[in-house]
Amino acid sequence: MKRIVTLTLNPAIDGAAEAEEVRPIHKIRTWAERYDPGGGGINVARVIKELGGSALALYLSGGATGPILDQLVQAAGIDSRRIPIRGHTRVSHTVHERSTGLEYRFVPEGPPLGLDEWEGCLAAIEEIDCDYLVASGSLPRGVPSDFYVRVGHIAGQKGARLVLDTSGEALRDSARQGVFLIKPSLGELESLIGRELPDPRDQDAAVQDLIASGAAEIVALTLGRDGAALATRGRSIRVPGAKVVPKSAVGAGDSFLAAITLGLAQGRRIEDAFALGMAAGTATVLTAGTELCRRADVEQIYDAIKRDHSKVFS
Repeated sequence: MKRIVTLTLNPAIDGAAEAEEVRPIHKIRTWAERYDPGGGGINVARVIKELGGSALALYLSGGATGPILDQLVQAAGIDSRRIPIRGHTRVSHTVHERSTGLEYRFVPEGPPLGLDEWEGCLAAIEEIDCDYLVASGSLPRGVPSDFYVRVGHIAGQKGARLVLDTSGEALRDSARQGVFLIKPSLGELESLIGRELPDPRDQDAAVQDLIASGAAEIVALTLGRDGAALATRGRSIRVPGAKVVPKSAVGAGDSFLAAITLGLAQGRRIEDAFALGMAAGTATVLTAGTELCRRADVEQIYDAIKRDHSKVFS
């Protein structure tokens, strides 16, 4: 298998719990608390490990909460390299309201980074060899919007493929430069091209225009309950979402991206890697809070996707 490195500039200690009812002013009693290492790239590394692969997680942490994140990363058994920062690593919290089935997610913006800190991150990337570099998550305050463009230059010099999951100006700047794979949601795609895309045909056309412009070789478009679409030059495939009862949406997109990247690193056809990604994303919504997917669920859903949509994956 080819080597995968993940990058998380703005990781989090992800807490999750259940409550009977979430009400203003009142003290909310919770139970079933759990804490996991989180943030886009760390989640990707967790899923790759769960599916039998391996990835090196490069991440930033610091302040009073940084050591807690470091302990969680180690406890998860993820190969990692930590870059120290001065600010406090953020702590996010997800609460599942049992009375309604609703999920409430509280996500801080995270600490700002100084010039020396984000430049230190670039220096660390230059020291690491890999075949796939997965840069996932939001840019912290203080980091220029073209940061992932700089990451792309470093990856290109190493012959590595940059897999990018971000939004806003960071995605827009990177699309101008071009990357191997991007994973926008429909909303992120609409923001990128500057117009709404209510019709699937318009979505497919917009994605093909992006590929033709050199923005990406592959676009994996997530559509929430409507499933996902995958596009390469001149070809688009679309798979509807599985009919499941979701428990939590936390990390579903990260799981989707992780499994696609793992599949490609294993030498699978892009269509097969996409099916694996769909299975991992679906399996993640079946778990509560911040647990992410389970390998047995992924394998079962993957087999069902390949069987039920055999024409798509033939």
